[in-house]
Amino acid sequence: QVQLVESGGGLRRTGDSLTLSCTASGSTGSGIHMGWFLQAPGTGRVFVAAITWSGARTYYAPSAKGRFTISRDNAKNTVVLHLNSVRPEDAAVYYCAAAPRRSDYTGYYYSTATYDYWGQGTQVTVSS
Repeated sequence: QVQLVESGGGLRRTGDSLTLSCTASGSTGSGIHMGWFLQAPGTGRVFVAAITWSGARTYYAPSAKGRFTISRDNAKNTVVLHLNSVRPEDAAVYYCAAAPRRSDYTGYYYSTATYDYWGQGTQVTVSS
């Protein structure tokens, strides 16, 4: 089992920056791939960014590419999503997710079905 706790959400103005953190605990010893998803009211969870267990590969949704940066510190079991130049459409609940190491992850990192563990979410609100 892996437990995930997100932090760092809040209210920002358009153009501001924001950093979200996710700390993992539990069965993380063999390495876990990590992802961030967002969910706006009335919609499903949408892929934002992902990073492989070693940090060697990162992936971004088109809307996040060039504005968001995902990184991890395995010594601290923490994954960070840095959001630059936020827009009103970035407003949502952001969820951290974890997937066990497996060889097909790089083909399915964008799918919610790939992830076995989820955090409780952190709210990001953007005012125009």
